[in-house]
Amino acid sequence: MGAPHVENPFLPRRRPTRVVRVGDVAIGGENPIRVQSMTTSDTLDTKATADQAERLFAAGCEIVRITAPSLREAENLAAIHAELARRGVRVPLVADIHYTPNAALVAAQHVEKVRINPGNYADKKKFLVREYSDAEYAREVERVAERFRPLVRRLRELGRALRIGTNHGSLADRILNRYGDTPRGMVESALEFLDVCEDEGFRDVVFSMKASNARVAIAAYRLLAARLEERAPGEPGYPFHVGVTEAGDGEDGRIKSAIGIGSLLEDGIGDTIRVSLTEDSVRELPVAAALARLAEERRAGAPRALEVRAGAFADDPIAPRRRATRSLGPAGFAIGGEEPVRVELELGPAPLRAPTAAAELAASLRTCGELVCEGVLVDVLDPAGAALLAPFAAALAERELALPVAVRVEAAFAPPCLPQAARLVVPLGALVADALLVEVARTAARARRPVEWSLRGGLAQIPSLVDRALAASAAGALEDFLVSVDAPLPVHAARLAAARLRERGAADAPLVLRQRRRPGESEEEGLVRAAVEVGAPLCDGLGDAVALAGFGAPDRALSLAYRILQGARLRSSWTEYISCPSCGRTLFDLEETTARIKARTKHLRGVKIAVMGCIVNGPGEMADADFGYVGSGPGLVDLYVGRELVARKIPDGEADDRLVELIRERGRWLPSH
Repeated sequence: MGAPHVENPFLPRRRPTRVVRVGDVAIGGENPIRVQSMTTSDTLDTKATADQAERLFAAGCEIVRITAPSLREAENLAAIHAELARRGVRVPLVADIHYTPNAALVAAQHVEKVRINPGNYADKKKFLVREYSDAEYAREVERVAERFRPLVRRLRELGRALRIGTNHGSLADRILNRYGDTPRGMVESALEFLDVCEDEGFRDVVFSMKASNARVAIAAYRLLAARLEERAPGEPGYPFHVGVTEAGDGEDGRIKSAIGIGSLLEDGIGDTIRVSLTEDSVRELPVAAALARLAEERRAGAPRALEVRAGAFADDPIAPRRRATRSLGPAGFAIGGEEPVRVELELGPAPLRAPTAAAELAASLRTCGELVCEGVLVDVLDPAGAALLAPFAAALAERELALPVAVRVEAAFAPPCLPQAARLVVPLGALVADALLVEVARTAARARRPVEWSLRGGLAQIPSLVDRALAASAAGALEDFLVSVDAPLPVHAARLAAARLRERGAADAPLVLRQRRRPGESEEEGLVRAAVEVGAPLCDGLGDAVALAGFGAPDRALSLAYRILQGARLRSSWTEYISCPSCGRTLFDLEETTARIKARTKHLRGVKIAVMGCIVNGPGEMADADFGYVGSGPGLVDLYVGRELVARKIPDGEADDRLVELIRERGRWLPSH
């Protein structure tokens, strides 16, 4: 199938894994996707930490992680565990360890699982640039292994579990110098630690491959899945803890998390998940639960087998690039090719009162600032509806909305709509006669109008629907056509359509991603599902235009579409914030600080700012940001440009102003509107 990280990329099947027990909770195998989070209190404050753990448990958290930055915190995990037991709260605890192997050895006695970071368990990050000979590199690997081996033995003796949690932002210098700051470097770092575990006969291991860039995280998890399969072909793999680190807050944090986590769950990758938001940890849980439910829903509704031949949907399905397609449509609004992924609005039926509809649309779009609507789609249900198109187009022009108007129309009614339509969107399902499709193609070709063939059917039907669209286009001498899918499993249907187009020599046909909110779906659930169903194909390299429907006013749908594109790193329309969730290591109030910095910098379109509570992942994740604001001590902040530390130990009362000055000095400041 051309996707070494999954058995079949066209079916939502869960990756087979072994079961790892974390106290009373089993991860992997046929167990549900487990939802977890982390306390934000000082670990030395037993009551506060127990209170938070109890709140998380009551809100549906199945595993609670607690930071242990030193021996004192590790020792106090015993008191926290005892206090939770006294309250009758039976939730497994995980000790989060960075830099302190001795603390890990102590913590293992008091919790059900220990998380270590391979990038800093036995290394101090200095960002040194040097070449390692193979012999020198091997000696470094052995040094790290010997530092790690005592923990593995203790975990095995005590019956505890281990998470090998690689972070993109904290790879060891040795890894960075050999593999770069890449998904491969993340995977190699983790596998070095797995070698020690397997050498000691210890297999109660869970992996994570987190990054603040959802695309990097997706590639790293996929590559690790492929590498583990190479190591033990046909055997159940190790479970994965899936997340996007430093995702931020609000809608952007939810969207970025849903894109990264949801894309992997669509692959069947992920046995336990954590959504990392710069908010109260309890607020992470509904988002994680929605993602888990969506994944389970996909699997329940999927066919058991797919009796169709399908090739690869991308040259490199582990880390795909955007498909190379041809450009179609009017200048300034063309779809495909080198154009940005376009954003279109679905307006529903052609309006009866054209001037009113145009005025309302113009008023809604004025609230969007610099976000540009790049096309609208209206539905025509019968020939009478076609008569409404010309007045609507004229009303748009009067409002200076020079937008291409696409028309969704059944094949039987297509020809009358052609004079007003910039593009036809024609549903193509099992009941639509091929002769009608050929007539649409022929008429559109004569009028020089592109056709978007909207493929309606289940997964098994998608390849044959692609074939019919290609046959009708050829018979009607139509060269300018696009494809979209209207299917119950949209991510896998988009992959199937792309694979079939590629197989049939039509890989350059642009692909439109259309998504509709379900009736009765909550705002948060609708946002999460849209981010997965649109964001996952975008991260697969699929999609030349996006359109959301059912999200209320046009400005809301437009904003959400652009936020998904930003989360997928395809278009930048706002300042992007890379901010970690609070934890016991945080040196300032992250929520309040992030909100304060946002208030001053949110107008800096295209600028990435990292707000990090401590030094653990700070400098590394700063490499993905333009500017960094990192807690370096109580009441003190370090400022970065990329990985470069440019100002040390600034009092937090001055740090915001110094950050703004730094952005100005580097020529990235923009006037606010």
